[in-house]
Parts: sequence; C-alpha cells; structure tokens
Amino acid sequence: MLIPPGDATLFGQAEAHVIGAVQWLKLGVELVGALIIALGIAVAGRLLVRALWARRTADFTAIRLTLSRYLALALEFQLGADILSTSIAPSWDQIGRLGAIAVIRTALNFFLSKEMQEERRQTSSEDDTVARAKDQA
Repeated sequence: MLIPPGDATLFGQAEAHVIGAVQWLKLGVELVGALIIALGIAVAGRLLVRALWARRTADFTAIRLTLSRYLALALEFQLGADILSTSIAPSWDQIGRLGAIAVIRTALNFFLSKEMQEERRQTSSEDDTVARAKDQA
C-alpha cells in the first residue's frame, strides 16, 4: 500500500493498514451476504420446481418463507458491511449515503421479518385447522 507524502509517520502507516484491513473485511462480509442470497435462491428454486412438479401450490407459502429467511440473514450481513464502511468513511457525504443505505436495509429487514411472522401465523393456523379436521374424521 502506498502512503501519501507527509503521512510517513508510524501512525499514518498504521492507519493506512487498518483502513485497508477494514476494506477487505467489508468486501468479505458483502460477499458472504451475496452468497447467502444466491444459496437462498437456489434452495427456494429447488423447492419451487418440486412443488410445481408435484402440483402442490399450497407449498408456495413455505417456499416464500424459506427465501425470506435467507434474504433476512443476507440483509444483516449487508448491514454489517455498511457499518464497516462508515467506520472508515473519509467524508460526510459518504457517511450520509451509507447511512441512507443502512436505514433502507434495516427497514427492509424489519418489514420482511413482519411478513415472515404473519406467514408463520397463517401457516400454523392452517395446520391447526387441518389437524382438527383429521381428528374429527
């Protein structure tokens, strides 16, 4: 890593190395988030193909919940990467942009979690109704 002239002090060198390490860590965390999204899409896609093949449209809610779990986890990793970015952001403009992205991702995660809770409640109430119908039969 090149150190700009005038920053040849031990502190300047250490700061440059810390910034470089945090940038690499941020990149790694973003990569993990992207891989989780890819894995979630692959898993949900496989479940969707199986449901379509077996003509079980009732499984679509479970497939949505599966994908939602992966997306929520990936959003947490992406938010972590945003936090790392703000720790080394050189300007207020960049901090502002990263803050806006963090707020948007947090809101997405919040509403995704709410939707997942609602889907779980609906699924469990449907399962309870089916179980009662079987018991009465």
